[in-house]
Amino acid sequence: MHKNRVRNSLKFSFLDGVFASGMTGLTSDYITPYALILKATSLHIGFLSAMPNLSSALVQLYSADIVDRFKSRKKVINLFVFLHLLMFIPIMLVPYIFSKPVIFLIIFITLLNSFNAIALPAWGSLISEYIPAKSRGKYFGWRNKILTIITVFFSFVSGFILHIFRDNVLRGFLIILISAFTFRFLSWYFLTKMYEPPYKLKEDAYFSFFDFIKRLKVSNFVKFVLFVALLHFCVNIASPFFSVFMIRDLKFNYIIYTILVTTVPIFNILTINRWGRLADRVGNLKILKITSLLIASLPFWWIINQNPIFLILIQGLSGFAWAGFNLSATNFIYDAVSPTKRTRCIAYFNVFVGLASCFGALFGGYLVNILPPLFGYRILSLFLIASILRFLVASLLPKKIREVRDAEELNNIDLFFNIVGLKPNLDRDLKK
Repeated sequence: MHKNRVRNSLKFSFLDGVFASGMTGLTSDYITPYALILKATSLHIGFLSAMPNLSSALVQLYSADIVDRFKSRKKVINLFVFLHLLMFIPIMLVPYIFSKPVIFLIIFITLLNSFNAIALPAWGSLISEYIPAKSRGKYFGWRNKILTIITVFFSFVSGFILHIFRDNVLRGFLIILISAFTFRFLSWYFLTKMYEPPYKLKEDAYFSFFDFIKRLKVSNFVKFVLFVALLHFCVNIASPFFSVFMIRDLKFNYIIYTILVTTVPIFNILTINRWGRLADRVGNLKILKITSLLIASLPFWWIINQNPIFLILIQGLSGFAWAGFNLSATNFIYDAVSPTKRTRCIAYFNVFVGLASCFGALFGGYLVNILPPLFGYRILSLFLIASILRFLVASLLPKKIREVRDAEELNNIDLFFNIVGLKPNLDRDLKK
């Protein structure tokens, strides 16, 4: 690839990320509160999480085929990001033109996520070609850190807007959604400026979703996909209901809610560079193993104490763990899959994770209405079940997966203490 074009494309990709992160910060943690204002029930919240995941998974069965049909990843990215942009218009108008706004909100959020999902594998395949394999952990760690800062800032902006308009919350949400629409438009504009190397369609790179599944017993990558998908199933049993628990049950105001939800990305920022350097050195699988165990513990801590100060610490642990897990999972895909098969493998990975997330959210939405209360709340019973299932997945499945790159040996204890800064000598070595 032409170096100047790649350099410019990385610049445009970063600017796309800046505005996309602003959009994400404004909206991602506020769709559930928006639904609650529209009188959504716990079952509605389950569907609000499940249906976008289900639809996103199903459309990605065909996302690689769409790229092959267009013979261009860039055209697919530009078209479907533009459609994603347009979906903000009906979402902001839902309270004003529909008699059953929650149902239509679920429909439009589902379409919003689906259009974005079609573009994601093509974007991941394209961006991975710009970065040498040995530098991906460092680059994406740096990139994610900057973009997460932007996400956090605009999440605070949304919380501040809702606090100002607490006597007319729908007006606050309208301002937020108009702003998100504007940011996504700017994001789309910079995506159109990216350079794409000539697309080469290779017949031997094609394999169907069922061909992919049939390789479960022999394919290390398929085993990795199964592990991540099952963990997301367990995660989504509880994750859609943390916002419900904070706003509906604990009666937290929007300022406390915003502080709690932004603590996760703040700790992501503080630790992602360390995770990136470690991933480049010790491999991605080691980090996936330890962070999945930390992720498994998260719902349990919410059962012990619901004091906001304590929950800030737990949200910090969540940001710490998810930063390492998400970065390493992404880089594992890039390392394990050849460029010609990468778009299709990313798509099938997202299909598995999307379906698992969907069924996890539906299962959680069903359980939360039939479980006996724990310490006065049904949701806490749900959190306990989710935590137990997460531990089962995190402790069993990673043993069947092998690292796909050269990596130094480092035991879990040394890895953990290095990440939290209690191994200064090793930390200095990592910085060299």
